[in-house]
Amino acid sequence: MKLSGIAAGAAIGAMASAAYAQKKADMTFFVTSAGKGNGADLGGLEGADAHCNELAKAAGSKHDNWHAYLSTTAPGGDAGVNARDRVGKGPWRNAKGVVVAKNVADLHSDKNNINKQTALSEKGEAVSGRGDAVNMHDILTGSDPAGMYSTAGGDTTCGNWKSSGEGSAIVGHHDRMGLKETRHMKSWNSAHGSRGCSQDGLKSTGGAGLLYCFVPN
Repeated sequence: MKLSGIAAGAAIGAMASAAYAQKKADMTFFVTSAGKGNGADLGGLEGADAHCNELAKAAGSKHDNWHAYLSTTAPGGDAGVNARDRVGKGPWRNAKGVVVAKNVADLHSDKNNINKQTALSEKGEAVSGRGDAVNMHDILTGSDPAGMYSTAGGDTTCGNWKSSGEGSAIVGHHDRMGLKETRHMKSWNSAHGSRGCSQDGLKSTGGAGLLYCFVPN
């Protein structure tokens, strides 16, 4: 009976592991567990997408077309790239199968379900935020609240994600918390500008060069 019990326990454990692996395979949204390590210099959109794909693959994702949620600007006032146009139609699920948004409209409205409990890493782990020993809630986006490239003036994308020195980038708060109880501080994608583009500069305001990654389904 004892051996039977052990066997049964092992079978249940295997089933649970398989179910969790399946959920991770169906994951279509995550916050990167780490930045690229060179501040906001991500190697442009291509480098940022590659970072998303590398982390997703290491976590067992079956998807290989991940896109970073980032906007870019263009010189002379020409249209840039909108983060919202890079993520597909939705819905998107985290590593535990929880839907964070049903579609693009919901993603950029009060209907989205992005918060500290749901904005998990590719490993299915919570990302530290305000109030934790290490705050990493500043997520690079370069976007306005609607997910569009910013027209605020000045550098809002750290040189279109190729600068690790001078400049600034718009960040969002994955935990929806900030210094004040304001709309901006509670924004997941457009809270404030970073203090420079270096790794130390990002850390100084509560960041680590992390990204939102989506499968453009």
